[in-house]
Amino acid sequence: MLRVNFSVKLGFYTPLILAFLCSACSPQQQAETGLNAPEFVKDTSLCNFSQASCYKQVAGIDLSLLITPFNTPSEKPLTLVIASSEAINDVTMRIEGRDMFMGVIPVKLSKLNEKQYNGQLIFGSCSSNYMVWRAFVNFTKNGEPQVAIFDFLADSGE
Repeated sequence: MLRVNFSVKLGFYTPLILAFLCSACSPQQQAETGLNAPEFVKDTSLCNFSQASCYKQVAGIDLSLLITPFNTPSEKPLTLVIASSEAINDVTMRIEGRDMFMGVIPVKLSKLNEKQYNGQLIFGSCSSNYMVWRAFVNFTKNGEPQVAIFDFLADSGE
């Protein structure tokens, strides 16, 4: 039977393992993932709740979404209000990550009147420092299903 000296093999592979581990991230990549990460270009198409409600028009109906606190902080309770220019029915809402999968977050809505709904939600944080969420507001008007899509930035700092 052939005996293998384990310490000799370990001594041979240790430098290779260390070289692999040390080359996983370049210094530039390490800096970008740390506190010195580059600033992202501001996307003006996103809802900015600190300025006003966000508006969309679907099938001739004006819809607005307002979320407070305005900076939409991650892992904190948020309150939202949906308002429409006309009476709508069967209103439901869900939140999803726009650019990455973060799960599907259903939002339980309460009907305030024929044109207003409110609800609360909490969404998780993202390690990228730039997380865009997409709110899908589904409803029916005259028996026809409709959807309005609102995109907004988490932890906006606005």
